[in-house]
Amino acid sequence: MNKLLKGDEVIIISGKDKGKKGVISARVGESHLLIDGINIVKKHQKPNPNKNQPGGIIDKTMPIHISNVAIFNPETEKKDRVTIQNLKDGKKVRVFTSSKAQIQKN
Repeated sequence: MNKLLKGDEVIIISGKDKGKKGVISARVGESHLLIDGINIVKKHQKPNPNKNQPGGIIDKTMPIHISNVAIFNPETEKKDRVTIQNLKDGKKVRVFTSSKAQIQKN
């Protein structure tokens, strides 16, 4: 089970966007995440009439490494770590390390 999933609210702990919050929109491989509004770069794009794409400079969201991200705990309003806990019925759930509260799925 992955500790960070699509839809989780996270906070950036290092890099140019340090301190910003965002929501995970996708996972890119095992170790990278796409986060809405984070790590935006300018890309020079050629026009492509076949795909009906205009040319010019566009803003593009780039992946960020999972080690530069921590899950945001809404109770404490701080970053937190995630632990995976086994329930008595055999299910695995994600839990905040500091408060032992279950992480609600969005």
